[in-house]
Amino acid sequence: MSVSADLTTIWAFIIAFAIFAYVVMDGFDLGIGILFPTFKVGRERDRAMNSIAPVWDGNETWLVLGGGGLFAAFPLAYAVILPATYPLIIAMLLGLVFRGVAFEFRWRDPSHRKLWDFAFTAGSIIAALAQGMVLGALLQGIEVTDRAYSGSWWDWLTPYTLLTGVGTVAGYALLGAAWLVWKLEGDGQAHARKLGKIAALATIALMAAVSLYNLVLRPEYADHWLSTPVLYWVAPIPIATLIVAGFLWHALSRDRHSKPFWLSLGLFLLGMAGVGVTIWPYVVPPGLTIWDAAAPERSQVFMLVGVAITMPLIIAYTVWAYWVFRGKVGDEGYH
Repeated sequence: MSVSADLTTIWAFIIAFAIFAYVVMDGFDLGIGILFPTFKVGRERDRAMNSIAPVWDGNETWLVLGGGGLFAAFPLAYAVILPATYPLIIAMLLGLVFRGVAFEFRWRDPSHRKLWDFAFTAGSIIAALAQGMVLGALLQGIEVTDRAYSGSWWDWLTPYTLLTGVGTVAGYALLGAAWLVWKLEGDGQAHARKLGKIAALATIALMAAVSLYNLVLRPEYADHWLSTPVLYWVAPIPIATLIVAGFLWHALSRDRHSKPFWLSLGLFLLGMAGVGVTIWPYVVPPGLTIWDAAAPERSQVFMLVGVAITMPLIIAYTVWAYWVFRGKVGDEGYH
């Protein structure tokens, strides 16, 4: 493999890491927004919000890094994926904006708190659904002609993309419930455990449904999973997923605090590994591989130097912020 191909592979893993970091970090606060209507008005809702108040905005950094990295390292993929999913991207960004505004204004404008609570929930659901549907639109394949998107405005809307969208909403709800199990005490924590069990069942069922759908979605996807000897290398992923799901259910059924959250992250990591096995080496199935869509070698080297400096700083700040605001959430609030 050439140096350029090696750099392209490195960039693919950098972007995959940024996407995973965004999903797990912004996923749990989107999940809290999804679950928000189930919490009692007043102290229970305030504590749920306080649990993410110090970190929710910093979590968006990884979305910028993932999207910016895709544009810089794989410009052709960026130029194809965005036109194919413009309505979903616009919906996601609007959802994130409404969620962010509602987050701040529900504290500053208590007379309209019902409105801001609705905006917080609606923005979270729309953003999560749109993100899942973008993934589905990518996996089902994007029509490309002469290195440009040649599909229609509505190609992204199919039963498969709706399935991946709903699965993402359920998965984020699981992360949000697990986070609250870790951060709350008393009745709030007990309520979060119940929600976590429901979300876990929904997430596992939808993961299974998407996985089975993938086997008939495209012939190459079935080959990636069912052909030998590849089968022996990828079989541990679904097996490990079942094991982690069992431990997650056990942790939610017992008096465990942080363990459900870490196991939920493990479930997402295995899910992302499954997506990687399914789609590799394509960045835009069925026609564009990561090497077809990659930027020139000099550009990749230049950007890699910048990432080598900035990514450790982002990780260090993120770890420090979570460390400073560790522990259970009280009534004192962050705002």
